[in-house]
Amino acid sequence: MIFENLNLSGKVALVTGAASGLGRATAVKLAAEGARLWLVDVAAEGLAETVEQLGSADVRSEVADLSDPAACHAVVARAVEAYGRLDALCNVAGLIYLANTPDMPRDRYERTIDVNLNAPFFLSQAAIPHLLETNGAIVNVASCASYIGEAYAAAYCASKWGLVGMTKAMAMEFQKKPIRINAVAPGGMMTNIAANYVPPEGCDIELLKRFSGMRGLVEVQDVADLIVLLASEAGRGFHGATLSIDAGITAG
Repeated sequence: MIFENLNLSGKVALVTGAASGLGRATAVKLAAEGARLWLVDVAAEGLAETVEQLGSADVRSEVADLSDPAACHAVVARAVEAYGRLDALCNVAGLIYLANTPDMPRDRYERTIDVNLNAPFFLSQAAIPHLLETNGAIVNVASCASYIGEAYAAAYCASKWGLVGMTKAMAMEFQKKPIRINAVAPGGMMTNIAANYVPPEGCDIELLKRFSGMRGLVEVQDVADLIVLLASEAGRGFHGATLSIDAGITAG
């Protein structure tokens, strides 16, 4: 961990997308800093593997489909019931479907918006009353696609641009309250999303390369470090910020 004085001992963090990739890395780093964890994912097997990897950490997990607003509220309620408090909500879960825009199936478009944008909203809606009591934090995982148009990713870009706007709007709404609401915007990482990256049939490879970083993929552990910073008291100076960590993709 490159940051010090994170003060997470005894704190409670809810992490979505914890079955693999960035969600798992975030859970591992939070646990290493003393946080108690409520982990959520739709993938039961991967979630169990994360819990096993965390060993003796104080961690509980729940399989849930966060595309359902009722599930979002229930997840927060169960976490607070189990631990008696909530200090950080880390909205890490996300997905991407690449498609030619005229061919994008409606169900895939709607699921992209539901998971990437609606779930963070409804989780935040449920969590904010508890986070106000603990001077807590929300950390949303946006993307470099929050700032640039990416070919064949209209739904994904819409969800991530929306997530940055939502982060800023909520931050302004709670400007006078003891809560911090921020986001991180990573570039491509070696996660399940990257491993299952399937370009649409007949796509223009030159267009895909336009948003591929010259410096390669971003390290998952580095992004997890940034999330943990924003979730901790060491990130007290950040509110309404979206921190880019994309190896220069959006620099110009």
